[in-house]
Amino acid sequence: MKILFVCTGNTCRSPMAEVILKHKQVDNVEVRSAGIYAMPNAHMSAHAQQVLNEAQMSHQHLATQLSFAEIEWADLILTMTSAHKDTVISNYPGSEYKVYTLKEYTNEGSLENVVDPYGGNKAIYEATFAELKELIDQLIKKIEKN
Repeated sequence: MKILFVCTGNTCRSPMAEVILKHKQVDNVEVRSAGIYAMPNAHMSAHAQQVLNEAQMSHQHLATQLSFAEIEWADLILTMTSAHKDTVISNYPGSEYKVYTLKEYTNEGSLENVVDPYGGNKAIYEATFAELKELIDQLIKKIEKN
């Protein structure tokens, strides 16, 4: 299964989700991340990198702009917010059958969003990391069940 995480700039939430899932080393799962409005080759935010390093999940990351190639590559596209989901569906016709928010997919249709830590202090990034880690654990259970 090929999973694509999507957020706004691909410097905070989606790369953290990508790294967490990669770190879990789930069989037959490939993972990437991209941003709807990413500045290609931008580095991951300093706080996001620091939180990952402290969890022994260090990872080199450069932002990727969402593209048709990424959409076509993915079997499952998980966005951080409902606005991201709506943007993906409207900009990439035919993707609607495989696009969900992360919380919608893991929490039986939840309409909540993953909080955006961008511009916040390290504590906000730590909270977002903890939230993503829990959601990724739920995602893995769902994948393994299916």
